[in-house]
Amino acid sequence: MAEEAAQGVENLNLAADGGKKNRIQVSNTKRPLFFYVNLAKRFMAQHGEVELSALGMAIATVVTVVEILKNSGLAVEKQIITSTVDMRDESRGRPIQKAKLEIVLEKSERFEELMAASAGEEEGGEEEAPEEES
Repeated sequence: MAEEAAQGVENLNLAADGGKKNRIQVSNTKRPLFFYVNLAKRFMAQHGEVELSALGMAIATVVTVVEILKNSGLAVEKQIITSTVDMRDESRGRPIQKAKLEIVLEKSERFEELMAASAGEEEGGEEEAPEEES
């Protein structure tokens, strides 16, 4: 899974929008939810903040990712931008408008501490329970 996330980072780093290195364009069909959660954690660790962007039906996925990161204490909302984007309806050949949501998150004050704790759990480095006295 780490390799998949690393490939995702490389692919998404080359994304449009001026090549912003800390932007994740979220789809609700291409990747599982926690792919985006883990990718956002990695981007915040590298850049201090991450911008999550989505169109139309993928907006619900972005909101869910943001809430997971906020509720776990890893991120704080910095900016929310809503807009509409003109798209071409391929089946009808006419322009339509889609909702667009961009949310910028920055690392919380406890980000490093929480990430270190979760890394310790993943590696099986659980703390030993104190020995009971007889």
